[in-house]
Amino acid sequence: MTNGYLTLTEAAQELGVHYMTAYRYVRTGRLPARQVGGEWQIEPADLARFREQAPGPFRGAPVLGAPVLGAPVLGAPVRPGLKARRGQLEARLVAGDEPGSWALIEAVLATGTKPDESLLELVAPAMRSIGAHWQRGELSIADEHRASAVSARLIARLGSRFGRRGVKRGTVVLAAPAGELHGLPVSIGANLLRWRGFNVVELGADTPPEALVEAVANEAGSDGGPLAVGIVSTLTGQQPSVESSVSEVHRAHPGVPVLLGGAAVVDASQARRLGADVYTGKRGDVLVDTLEAITERRH
Repeated sequence: MTNGYLTLTEAAQELGVHYMTAYRYVRTGRLPARQVGGEWQIEPADLARFREQAPGPFRGAPVLGAPVLGAPVLGAPVRPGLKARRGQLEARLVAGDEPGSWALIEAVLATGTKPDESLLELVAPAMRSIGAHWQRGELSIADEHRASAVSARLIARLGSRFGRRGVKRGTVVLAAPAGELHGLPVSIGANLLRWRGFNVVELGADTPPEALVEAVANEAGSDGGPLAVGIVSTLTGQQPSVESSVSEVHRAHPGVPVLLGGAAVVDASQARRLGADVYTGKRGDVLVDTLEAITERRH
């Protein structure tokens, strides 16, 4: 509690709900709150009135000051860093609060956090958590789509922080296969590669095999051609599309390795069965490390 006010995290603990749920109450005006320095503050009396007036599980909940079973005691120190910010970003994304989300990211960057760390440890985990909530039926399709739309704009705004001057280390063609509608993992991977000095031909989601082949052909005459083609697959059931993309690139450009990763690719064995040369895991930093190793071998 600060100056007699509860933080949003503390209010969520008092109600026994997720931080994101408490944030929605504030954003929709159901729970009065004031914003100070980017943080929401709630009067204990307002929280008590909200709990008494709300139907359902909040009526008769523990009185203010009594810890919720299984939750940290109010006033206990919160570990600083990106992990503490994830729930805040997640709530703002679900609420469609783009200005608030961007303000949070800027505040994180101002502490010295690098842009690539903000993507890997803040934005990406928040989106994974939102996806998990949606799969469990705790968020609607509209909630998930709204959060994805805001995330896409945030990643685009962050993109300007990832460009590096100087000679590029090589070109990578990066895309999601046909039928794959999630372009955010591709955008995150592209930004991470640019941060490490690579040139990226970013084709985004739902890329047909012929577009991949054409993109590789367009880069064939530049500095020895592309280092690799990276395919990111996050939706199960897209294996035939992935396999088609891999085989078409191999057929048209046999000397260009195809890298495959993403949440829908379980392990290296599955990647090999789909025809890929290299498995890059489920995180963008593994993709970057793989490309760096390919660059070293080439030189």
